[in-house]
Amino acid sequence: MLVNAKEMLVKAKAGKYAVGQFNINNLEWTKAVLETAEELKSPVILGVSAGAGKYMCGFKTVAAMVDAMVDSMGITVPVALHLDHGTYEDCYKCIDAGFSSIMFDGSHYAIEENVAKTKELIAVCEEKGLSIEAEVGSIGGEEDGVVGMGECADPDECKMIADLGVSMLAAGIGNIHGKYPENWAGLSFETLDAIQQKTGDMPLVLHGGTGIPADMIKKAISLGVAKINVNTECQIAFSAAVREYIEAGKDLQGKGFDPRKLLAPGSAAIKATVKEKMELFGSVGKA
Repeated sequence: MLVNAKEMLVKAKAGKYAVGQFNINNLEWTKAVLETAEELKSPVILGVSAGAGKYMCGFKTVAAMVDAMVDSMGITVPVALHLDHGTYEDCYKCIDAGFSSIMFDGSHYAIEENVAKTKELIAVCEEKGLSIEAEVGSIGGEEDGVVGMGECADPDECKMIADLGVSMLAAGIGNIHGKYPENWAGLSFETLDAIQQKTGDMPLVLHGGTGIPADMIKKAISLGVAKINVNTECQIAFSAAVREYIEAGKDLQGKGFDPRKLLAPGSAAIKATVKEKMELFGSVGKA
């Protein structure tokens, strides 16, 4: 049974920990994340980007798979299925498909249009019991072809969007998607502090959780971040483990070419990465 993310994030913000959103790319990914969440008794958010949704044959396929897996694996921890960086159209597709949470990324619209579309989607989500995340200020790096430089959001704009009634707010604080460059200036805690002061109890979201040093993550959590998105780090761990298996020639031994054997080291690497993040975020035992 999927839940919306609001309750788990309100609890996380009050308890000064964060819930991880781990983006899923296929069945192995989903299974590895769910198994780890269950073992560690941690709430979890499964993120699906537009590209990953397309790759997995559409949002309906993803929702049906996740629903069935939660049921057949006997998962007892809260699980939210969340659209990551959704367009206006994709938000409606995911609402219809049975997602329990969506993110409307209206950051490329003029603020007036962003507000109008956000308000409309908030009303639909409230009616259907979904949680909704909004974004203010562009988050750097590349996310499905949208490239931003890691800007800092305007705290007043954040308050304006928060006041519309979204469940959670993603605000740029110098964070970026993907690998961080050598010359990255770090997170702007001044911006984060100013945003938290204006948005009060609103759970804040940190995108681009890969490669941010642990002390910065902990400080961000202390300043109101209750959801942290991780994707690239799991992908890197997965590919490194599968590469090692193939380079060791294990795919040529016996039935080592069987995809269940070939991908097993990658799945184990995802689990190890997710475990490390859940421990860092403080969500272990909070289900």
